[in-house]
Amino acid sequence: MARKTLLVTIIALPLLAVWALASPPQGEQANTNPSLLQGIILGTVQGLTEFLPISSSGHLVLAEKILGVRQRGLGLEVLVHLGTWLAVILYFRRKIWEIIRAFIYPSKGDKGDRRLFLYLVIGSFPAGIVGLLLRNPIEKIFHNPYLVSGMLLVTGFILFSTKFSRRRTATLSPTNSLLIGTAQAFAILPGISRSGTTISAGLLQGIDGEKSAEFSFLLAVIAILGANLLELRGLNQLPFSYIIAALFSLGSGYLAIVYLLRVIRKGKLWGFSYYCWGVGILGLIALGIRH
Repeated sequence: MARKTLLVTIIALPLLAVWALASPPQGEQANTNPSLLQGIILGTVQGLTEFLPISSSGHLVLAEKILGVRQRGLGLEVLVHLGTWLAVILYFRRKIWEIIRAFIYPSKGDKGDRRLFLYLVIGSFPAGIVGLLLRNPIEKIFHNPYLVSGMLLVTGFILFSTKFSRRRTATLSPTNSLLIGTAQAFAILPGISRSGTTISAGLLQGIDGEKSAEFSFLLAVIAILGANLLELRGLNQLPFSYIIAALFSLGSGYLAIVYLLRVIRKGKLWGFSYYCWGVGILGLIALGIRH
């Protein structure tokens, strides 16, 4: 796993080189909206990196820089995030229905699913509060590539720490649900992986890897919708490339979920830390070259 992530890091080197050498210099206007091909690339990047623990927001910012796309507002981010939201709904549709049924029909539903619903509500509070209080400041720094590169390094350390987690017998509770939710709130910063921090938080508390991942993905259903719901009202006359980006984020997001669950079953989540460190360091080097 470590060799694979190192290989992907090496592949990322020429992309960052293109950014450093070919992206528009300061003061020169970049493309306002992505082309069809750029939409496909950005949607695929979002889908893969939303659930792989390597920060979707960070990679989307870096990809926009590489491609020379400078959009007004967060319209593209909203659409591609909704694409990945649909990917979670599609993959976990049975579990989501079981939770809804247990909540609506208590006599027919499983007690464990009712508890899980409660834990999801508890785990969603920290991100909801942080999002409401810090929404505007976060928007101002969202496209800062220096911050993204630095936070990717932090994500790498978080992921690497799971290599030393051993006990996997703990179960979800109100306390550790709140702690996982707090980790999710930290991921509001671009470059911090939401899936990486929440799954790591579960593993470090001794929760089984698959259970940690399932809880993380179900939290994402609430978090992604909540974070983008307000932005939806301001979206109108969307470019066709935005729709294509959302469709590709859905497809690649579904594949990323399948792959990540396989990695977690093998206990190799920490292997992604090398990728985050590599891209973070290369990003800082590329920024230094440009300036």
